[in-house]
Amino acid sequence: QVQLVESGGGLVQAGGSLRLSCAPSGSIFGINAMGWYRQAPGKQRELVAVMRSGDSINYSDSVKGRFTISRDNARNMVYLQMNSLKPEDTAVYYCNIRILIPTGGYDYWGQGTQVTVSS
Repeated sequence: QVQLVESGGGLVQAGGSLRLSCAPSGSIFGINAMGWYRQAPGKQRELVAVMRSGDSINYSDSVKGRFTISRDNARNMVYLQMNSLKPEDTAVYYCNIRILIPTGGYDYWGQGTQVTVSS
């Protein structure tokens, strides 16, 4: 079973930057979308940014202009550059890769990486 391995989280002061990386442990075929989600304590998991086939990109309104999602097609890696971080960005960030299968879609998830922004 392929796993997604995230890295790059940590503690940063408000206004700082972090870059998250996500790498699959093996080959993944039929990728339809690659993205990042986050979950803050007591809240539901929410979409941060997603890059779909055809390179369409969507960001949540709360991160537009500050975060940038990118990918390395050759290695199926996905990145999230986070600038101008705010305390409200504090959450566990999860990498997601969705593939298309005959019965629908299948999601791979990473284990999550903690991002903490201090004020």
